[in-house]
Amino acid sequence: MSALRRTLLTTASLRPATTTTTTNTRLYQPLITNTKLFSTTTARMGVHNIKNKAEWDSAMSEKGVAIVDFFAVWCGPCKVIAPKIVEFSDKHTNVRFYKLDVDEVPEVAQEVGVRAMPTFMIYKDGEKINEVVGANPPAVESAITAASA
Repeated sequence: MSALRRTLLTTASLRPATTTTTTNTRLYQPLITNTKLFSTTTARMGVHNIKNKAEWDSAMSEKGVAIVDFFAVWCGPCKVIAPKIVEFSDKHTNVRFYKLDVDEVPEVAQEVGVRAMPTFMIYKDGEKINEVVGANPPAVESAITAASA
């Protein structure tokens, strides 16, 4: 038997396997620790969902320019133009943006005369001043720009 093999066989000692548990909670700490939970945006920014007649009445009682997107969840063009409306709300911060599902609040849609989706109605101080029917982003933006000028 070679010297190396004899050394390995005779000097090897068996140790039971041991496991150690790590109780260090730092493994679960977030990588970014200086996050803000709330941003400093105003309540007028973004697109707000009108869910009932009372919310509609409240939105129309406010002063200033408001854009209302009358949509339906089953409407393909409504889904296509929705991200553009969000972009417009970020760009035109002096205008209030709303969306209203015509199937959820049919009494309002009927009251204002929505005939097709999407329909964008532009209001100034609660009075309708313009309307754009169809998913036409340039027409919607020009109506917003004209109303807020």
